[in-house]
Amino acid sequence: MSVPGGSIQLDQVSGRSTARAGLARYVVAATLARSADGGAVVAIVLLVTTSGAPGWLAGALGACITAPHLFGPLIARRLDTARDGRTVIALACMAHGVTLAAAVLLYPFTWSIVPGLLLIASGLVGPLLTGGISSRLPAIAGSDRTSQRRAQGWDVATYGIGGTIGPSLVAAVSAWANPAVAALILAGSTFVAAAMVRRLPYSPPSASPSEVPRPGRTLLMMVSNGPLRRTLYLTVVVALSVAALPITAVASTGELHVEPAAAGVLTAAYGLGGLLGSAGVMIRPLRTDADPLMTWLGAAVGVALCGAAFAGVFPAAVAAFLFAGVLNSYFFAATLAARSEYAPAEARGQVFVWIGALKITAGSAGTALVGAIIAPATQLPLFLAAGLIAVAVSASVLDRRGADPTTEVQPEELQS
Repeated sequence: MSVPGGSIQLDQVSGRSTARAGLARYVVAATLARSADGGAVVAIVLLVTTSGAPGWLAGALGACITAPHLFGPLIARRLDTARDGRTVIALACMAHGVTLAAAVLLYPFTWSIVPGLLLIASGLVGPLLTGGISSRLPAIAGSDRTSQRRAQGWDVATYGIGGTIGPSLVAAVSAWANPAVAALILAGSTFVAAAMVRRLPYSPPSASPSEVPRPGRTLLMMVSNGPLRRTLYLTVVVALSVAALPITAVASTGELHVEPAAAGVLTAAYGLGGLLGSAGVMIRPLRTDADPLMTWLGAAVGVALCGAAFAGVFPAAVAAFLFAGVLNSYFFAATLAARSEYAPAEARGQVFVWIGALKITAGSAGTALVGAIIAPATQLPLFLAAGLIAVAVSASVLDRRGADPTTEVQPEELQS
């Protein structure tokens, strides 16, 4: 005798099991890919400096793999036009690994321009390993917003774990063997990531290739779409601002009356806070609409930066850095939700990559700016960063109030 509704319940259980398995594979793939992307620049800089080459060459080759991220959106359209986006990301992972390995192996035997060009090629596909992989998450996490938000917490965690594992692996392997071996291990991990990406659930293209906008048109669409515009400039400003924390940690140890090595405790507190924040999103997913949520979480990050600037003793500074990490993870999860919920289906991949590439560029620019202005006053960069966030938050509030409600896109409209 059949039970009424039994087949529906079995289908729901099967669907949840498939989603969990897909999310698990996603976490492994994203962590491996982002570890390789985050650790590559450290490996290259160590490789060059330990070979006895001048510091300017180490910086130049390191920039060869980071600066091209800005041009990643020019190739991201393929994510939205491909019959199977998993193939595009898997090929990008392998291209990153091959070019990184080739640059490392050829460095001792060729002119520096050769590994430089290879690293530029590696950097060009880097955004597909960050924002590109994130664009696959909506199709994996399930259709309801709670599942999406919980999965975005996992995504934030992969960025934090990858950003920690990659450089840590390079440091450990370089001490045990040499930086070249560390870089080759990172390159090999991209092939494992590619295999895991290919095992993610398939999702058909959302539009025909002729309906997918070009990169420039996609950027114009983002600027003209209120929620995406606010996502774009809030993401860039906060990324540029929190880049002040690691350098300030190193520079402020004297004022905090601790040993220089204690700067590692401050940066570790910030990283731990990021992981705690992502865990908080997983346990209790964000429920507010992403657009206003980004504004208030961005403001909270600015307050945390002020707290880090005012902390006059080491324990207070540790707490402020931890709190900043927690809030930044929540803010990051809100921006992922905004990209997913407000981006049109035919350009979702490009939106993820555009914002991810500009975020990385802003973080690099923030690090350079802080290094240039920190000498006169150690805490000055944090105050300036908090002020910049305050300007962006105020702009987003005014932007939302002045928007025409008949033209603002709502998440329910995009999901229907």
